[in-house]
Amino acid sequence: MEVQYHNITLRGEVVRLDKPVIMGILNVTPDSFYEKSRTIAEKEVYNRIRQMIEDGAHWIDIGGYSSRPEAEDISENTEIERLKVALDIFKSDFSNIPVSIDTFRSNVVKWAVTNYSIDIVNDISGGNLDSQMMHTVAEAGKIYIGMHMRGNPQNMQQQTNYDNLLREVKLYFAELEEKATRIGINDLIIDPGFGFSKTLEQNFTLLKNLNELTILNRPILTGLSRKSMIYKHLNINPEDSLTGTITLNTIALTKGAQILRVHDVKEAVQTAELFTKTIA
Repeated sequence: MEVQYHNITLRGEVVRLDKPVIMGILNVTPDSFYEKSRTIAEKEVYNRIRQMIEDGAHWIDIGGYSSRPEAEDISENTEIERLKVALDIFKSDFSNIPVSIDTFRSNVVKWAVTNYSIDIVNDISGGNLDSQMMHTVAEAGKIYIGMHMRGNPQNMQQQTNYDNLLREVKLYFAELEEKATRIGINDLIIDPGFGFSKTLEQNFTLLKNLNELTILNRPILTGLSRKSMIYKHLNINPEDSLTGTITLNTIALTKGAQILRVHDVKEAVQTAELFTKTIA
């Protein structure tokens, strides 16, 4: 298999993505789809961060707004208050690990950049839910993860009618890259958005053909961890979906993914280690 490596600039240094990056998920929300990932109390948040770091997470992605289908739409102030709990802990105890914030709101990014040393902005909307988002990221000089999604978390699953899924996703990212370059975002990572405005079968079609996105010459992040395409297809629940997650993460790596966004860091690190050993 021919491996395509990319470079990004992180904390002022050029980082070569020649090995899979494991991004641990920290949900400071009461309603994320995977119940065990929900952390609200300060002690729980601290312990979750520490465990992910001990398990080998390279980056940690903090979300204060649940983006599961039909999730409650919360205010910016509520989102900020949730994020503050985790970001305060990172600032005081875990400042050595790169931090991503999972938000589609430019005001939340401005607040986080002003008050904390965040490194990455993970935007599920690819800038489509806030016209100032990409400008804000460019001005701050941060890494930008742009995901493919139609609509918003409240209505995205009613927007799964594609003429040609793969062609439309590739066009979406080509346009996103053009806009990012024009605005001044130097480090763009693309996320095909498994589970977002896609049916079960569309998710598997996208994964089967994930290698087609490598033509865009940008790092690919996949968020497959305990998703409904696993537990609904297997007729199980998210709590029993670890084996399926490991399987799909392995497939994603063989098809060009370089960043895995996961709930289960230790298992993902082991998966990445064996994958790297196999292709070396």
